[in-house]
Formats: sequence, structure tokens, C-alpha cells
Amino acid sequence: MKQLSALTEVSRPSRYLGGELGSRSFQSDQIDLRIALAFPDVYEIGMSHIGFPILYQTLNQIDGIAAERAYAPWPDMAAWLTEHDEPLCALESGLPLSHFDIIGFTLQYELSYTNLLGMLKLAGVPLRRDQRDEDAPLILVGGPCAFNPEPLADFFDCAIIGDGEEAIVEFCAAVREGTSAGLSRAELLQTLSKIEGVYVPALFDVAYHTDGRIRALTPRQQDYTSVRRRFVNDLETATFPTQPIVPFMQTVHNRVAIEIARGCTRGCRFCQAGYIYRPVRERSPQKIAEIIDAALENSGYEEISLLSLSTGDYSCIEPLIKALMARHAEDQVAVSLPSLRVGSLTPELMEEIKKVRKTGFTLAPEAGTERLRSVINKGISEDDLLKTTEDAYSLGWRLIKLYFMMGLPTETDADLEALIELAARVKRTGKGTQGGADVNVAVSTFVPKPHTPFQWQPQLSIEQVKQRQQRLKDGLKKRKLRFKYHEAELSFLEGVFARGDRRLGAVLEEAVALGCRFDGWREHFNFELWQQAFTNCDIDPDWYLRERDEDEILPWDHIDCGLPKSYFQQERQQALREAATPDCRHGVCNNCGVCDFKQLRMRLIENPPAPIDLPPHAAANIPDPDDETRRFKIRLRLSKTGRARMVGHLEYLTMFQRAVRRAKLPVRFSQGFHPTPKISYLEALPLGVESDTELIDIELYQPPNARQLVTALNRQLPEGFSILEGKEIHWRTPSPSASVASSVYRISLPPEPPQDLDQRIERLLKAETLPLIKHKKGKEIHSDLRPDLIGLRRVENELELHLTKGSPLQITALLLETDVELVRKSGVRKTAINVKF
Repeated sequence: MKQLSALTEVSRPSRYLGGELGSRSFQSDQIDLRIALAFPDVYEIGMSHIGFPILYQTLNQIDGIAAERAYAPWPDMAAWLTEHDEPLCALESGLPLSHFDIIGFTLQYELSYTNLLGMLKLAGVPLRRDQRDEDAPLILVGGPCAFNPEPLADFFDCAIIGDGEEAIVEFCAAVREGTSAGLSRAELLQTLSKIEGVYVPALFDVAYHTDGRIRALTPRQQDYTSVRRRFVNDLETATFPTQPIVPFMQTVHNRVAIEIARGCTRGCRFCQAGYIYRPVRERSPQKIAEIIDAALENSGYEEISLLSLSTGDYSCIEPLIKALMARHAEDQVAVSLPSLRVGSLTPELMEEIKKVRKTGFTLAPEAGTERLRSVINKGISEDDLLKTTEDAYSLGWRLIKLYFMMGLPTETDADLEALIELAARVKRTGKGTQGGADVNVAVSTFVPKPHTPFQWQPQLSIEQVKQRQQRLKDGLKKRKLRFKYHEAELSFLEGVFARGDRRLGAVLEEAVALGCRFDGWREHFNFELWQQAFTNCDIDPDWYLRERDEDEILPWDHIDCGLPKSYFQQERQQALREAATPDCRHGVCNNCGVCDFKQLRMRLIENPPAPIDLPPHAAANIPDPDDETRRFKIRLRLSKTGRARMVGHLEYLTMFQRAVRRAKLPVRFSQGFHPTPKISYLEALPLGVESDTELIDIELYQPPNARQLVTALNRQLPEGFSILEGKEIHWRTPSPSASVASSVYRISLPPEPPQDLDQRIERLLKAETLPLIKHKKGKEIHSDLRPDLIGLRRVENELELHLTKGSPLQITALLLETDVELVRKSGVRKTAINVKF
């Protein structure tokens, strides 16, 4: 694959390697439909999204379908692709995205829209739907932002509204059948529109009043007037991945993530997810344990994360956590949760959380006064909040993180002052506790979202946001509280596109042409370019932040989220009256309209057991750490070739530790607060250098069978890594780094090496010093390479370099009078080591 040559020139090359454990490979002659699951953000963000692996496993279980992955390349990689006229390709096969039948994008965040267009551009796919021919891939979108996809309506063919794991199967089946039947693109879109939950924007026309408001949303077919959200009725029987793709690099969430429930009934009026994912559907503790067991066995992860919109509301969260911790304690696997709601926290639950969460304790009161929390239906009292933080400090937490919003409907200066005072009171609840108490305050700007009671509300202007941020900054500084906030321009742009219409498509296209990408990343966000794009398209972005009339046609009115507009209007009036709407989980139905009370209904764990009876894992019979009769060590020799050479050293260590877990080796762990497996390695191999002779020592508590152990580990290693041999050594043998006296490297010479190369080698070997100057963090670092050099000679078209330690790249670059990166690209391989012990 030609693009592998780019990996020595870009940051974090393991983003583009593919070949991760758990990823799929396909026989092209057995595939009749290819779908690229495309995430419009960088790899480490996309790999942490729980929806992608669900769709990946679901589709790849179907004969004849190949689902592959693609992520937005970081700007340095995107520049390389453009410069070399190379297309954006899928990770699994390396095929250009333009060769796929379907490219499916997930829309998680409005500020990723330029990345979506940028990926199409890099793939060589025409941006606009009406510019594509019959052979172009179908562009499909889904995710929460698909509940108002109108700003992107000119660029995609179809959207799946709602839960995707069943709808995507029907969608792909229809595309296969339609392609086989020779349907035209227009005929295929007609067919796809018959699938529940599939939105085809070409089948709707939009007309506007002269003042800019929508005059009419007109369907082109009488039987296709709106698109109802797709639902998965029962999470217990829904597909969930048990063979996670295990990345080489550290991603945002690098663990077994299990969705324990979907939906939320709290009814926070600002929260779009709370409405578009109703009703609540819970998985049973037994199903959760079954999925976790399989995922841990197939991944080697060291942590489990229990996910839902409100994890603390899960019907038996406390006994579930206790049971999972007891079940996996022997395997040194931790259990973690996302931020929890004040109303769902008990001292007992906090005790369990404390066992695995040693950093900050996160709470989201959202508003500073109980009046404003009543407006947004955030049913927590100040007393409950302060009691929770007091318990947290007394249980040993030193830092509490508080999340608030500003710009909420009816907010006043008094609410902002109360926010400052509340944060100070939280800090005071930790007074006198051991180690002191600290508070971080994070305040985001309220962005009204479609399909919420606040979808008609105005949003603060940039100037208003900055004024309120300064007020909070000054007030919190006086209380010695740390303050974090979102940039006003980012929230502004999010608000424009969250409630935008089709006319914004021209702005997106212009922004991409001007160079906008990764707008959610501060280092790449350029608001001046966006201002220019709006000006060039003669569109006033401030108009989209205005208050809407309740009788006004909204851009998303033809998208049916399952709750009628009348319910949101009713809830809006409740908010203005500062009236609460109770949680229907344990009370009466609020008649939101989402349930049919037959198939589609709230599915809670009935009569939740306490405690939960999960069968414990077999005892590992781990010995006393001081028992020398049960200390064993095996030394392995491993090769690292091909794409594996681009895996960095820390990534290599993590990869190998997880392979050891999957192989179920009786490895010894260190003692202390954070036990780690007792595995030792050679010094770091430079990125891009291959090796035939990496050493790894593993300490065990059972005598090893070297042959069986090597076989078991090789089954668990990704492509490019292979254990060549293993032998038992005395457990007191020094580590690999201490055992190796020297290493031998082979470096490919350029096609036309220097004519005086032999003389250069001779001079280098006779030199008393080989000074090297490096620049790091603005400082010059001086070193001498000569003490590390044992030997250097030319062997046909290669150099053979013999070192005691250090990198072969700098000495070779010095010899050839070239750049280190050119040496790295030329081909460097460690071929032998001399072992002292």
C-alpha cells in the first residue's frame, strides 16, 4: 500500500495502520456489497464511539457484506494525500472510498461537518448529491445530528433516523437487491425510502418566505410526508460487539465499553439525547456480564466502562458494580462509570466508585439556582448536591468537577452569581477533610437543539457569551476556583448548524474550499474563514440564533423523533412556569407519546436482585509475592516487521500486555495501588525500524512450557509481530536491557550512495567524538554518539552498524550527511544482538 510510505512523515502514524486485533479482512471474490463506516473526526475519537463497533460487527456477520472503517486524516496526512494525488482509503483493505457501494457517516457533532465534506473530497467523490453519477457510492448519514440533517441535505443521499443496528441491515439488503436488479440511482432511492427510519432528502422540497423563514416543506410523494425515527424495541436481544477492535494507539476511551441501558426519562429540557433515545431499555445483569466476559477475553483490556445516558439510574447499578468488581478482581480489571447524577448517588455506590476512580469526582448541577434548575427540569436540590460533595470529600476525593451551562432560558445575573456561590459552597463542604478540597468549574454555553422543549429559544450572541464568561471568570477567581469554558465562537457555530436549514449547505461548501477542517479542535478552528464563508454566501449566521415562533415551520419538522411537537410546546410552557415534570420511570406516564406500550415501551429490570449472583471466575491461585518457589521467568525473542514497525514503543508495550492477558498466561503482577504485569523489554526501538530480535521477559507464577506459551502468544499478536523462540531463564536474570551488550543494524543505502562512502566510514570510526545537537522544548541538548559506536561497514547495498545502545538513525544520517527522516524511510532493521546474560 503506497500510503504506508507516508507514515514516517506524519504525526501518530498508528492512526493509519489498520490491521488491529479484531479488525476484519475479506476475500474480494466473496463480497458483493462494500460499506465504509466513516467517522468525520480523527481515529482516536472515532475509535472511542460505541456505535461504530455495533454496526461493524452487525454488518460483518452477514455473508457477502464487507464493512470497513475510515476516519478523518489529521491535516498533515490530508496534505500528504493531496500532494501525492492519493485517495482516502479504508483501513481494512486499503481500497479507495470511491470504490465502495455505500459510505456511511456518523454525525455526532455539528462542528465535524467540514470534515465530512473534506473526506468526500479526499476520496474523489463529488460533494453534492446532484453531481454524482450512477456509479458513485451512496452517501448515508446517521447519529444524533441526523435529527436535523438539513444543513447537509445537498450532500448525502439517505439518512437513518434513530437506532441504526436493525435499519442498517435492511438498508444494505435493499441496496444489494436493487443493484442486482439493475435499478437506477433514482429508483434505488425510492426503494430505500420505504424502509422505516430512512430519510431521502431529494424527496422533499423546501420553499422560503422573503424574511428567510420556511414557507413550506413539501413532500414529492403523498405516502412519504415525514420520516419516523427507527427504534430497537429490546436491548436484551440487540447485537452488541464481543470482539472489540483493539487499537495500537491510546484512544480517548480505550477499554471494554458496554451499553447497559439506552434512553433516559429524567426529562432535562435542554438535553436532546434524553428525548431522541426514549424510551429507557435496560440490559439484564446476566447479559451484561456475558458480553463483558467475551469482550475481555477477546481484547485483553484492563478496564470495563458501564455506559448509558444516566448510568446511576440503572435499576440495579449498585449490586451490578459490586458483582462485576468481585468477578474480575483477581484479573486486575477495573470497573468505571461516566459522570453520575446527584440524585442517583448513595454513599454505598460512592464507596464502590472510589475503589476504581481515584481522580476527580464529576457532577453536573447545570445551573446555580433551584429556580433555574426547575426551568430546565434538573430535579436536584442544592442540599442534595452539597451532601453528595461532602460525602465525596470525606471518602477521600480531593477534586470535584462541576459542570454548568450559561445562557439557559430565563437566566439572570442573579443565577450567574448563584453559580459562583454554589461552587464556593461545594468547596467548603471539603473543609477539614484530609488532603484539602479543590473544585474545577466548567461552564458551557447553552445551544438550543432540535426535538427539545427549548428548540424555539434564542441563543446568546458571541458578545453576550464573552460578557458572561468574564463575569464568571472574575467571580470564580476571587473564590480561588479554577474555571474552564468553551470558546464563544465555537458555540456560536454549533448553534447555527444545530438549527440550520438547507441554505447552509453553500456555506459549508465555501468553508471547505477556504480550508476549514477540524473545527472542533481549537488549534485548527479559524473563525475568520467562517465569517468569510458566510459573507461570500450572503448569509447572516446571527439570524439562526433567533427565537422561533411556535407556529413557525422548523427545518426538521418532517423528521419524527417519536414525540409530537405539541409535547415539546407543553414542556416549554412548563419551563416558563418553573414547573417540574416528574420522571416517568417510577411514576405516572407523562404522555410524551413515544411508547405504544406493546413492543415499544420502557423495559426495566423487574425485581432487580440484590446482591446480583454472577458466578465468580475460577480462582487464579496467585501466590504470595515473597514465595520464591513459585517465581519463574521466560525470555522471548520477537520480530517486528512490516506495518508493525510504525507502532510506537508505548503502543507496543500496551499491545503486548493485552496479548498476554488474552493468552491467559499466569503472569505475576507488581504490588501496590496500581498493580501491573511484570514484563520487561529492551530499550525503545526507533519508530520505523524493523527488528528480528526484540527481547521480552515475562515473570510467571507457574513453570512455563516454552513451546506452548509461544504458540499461545503468537495466536494473539497482530500482523507484523511474531515470537520466534522462547526459553525459561532463572527468575533473577537481569532485564533484557541490562542483558544486551550490543545490537547490529542493517540500513539500506540510497540508489546512488556517496562516492567517498568508504572514506567517510573510515573517518567516522577514527573520530574521537561525534557531537549531536537536538532541540527540545526550545532548548539545545548536546550529546556524543561516539561512545555508542562499536563498528560500521558497508555490505553490498547496505550499511552494517554495531552499537552498544542508542538509535542507528542519527549516526547513519551523520555519515550520509542527510536528514534522519530520510534514513528512517530508507529501511532500517535490527538483525542481531549480543547477550551478556
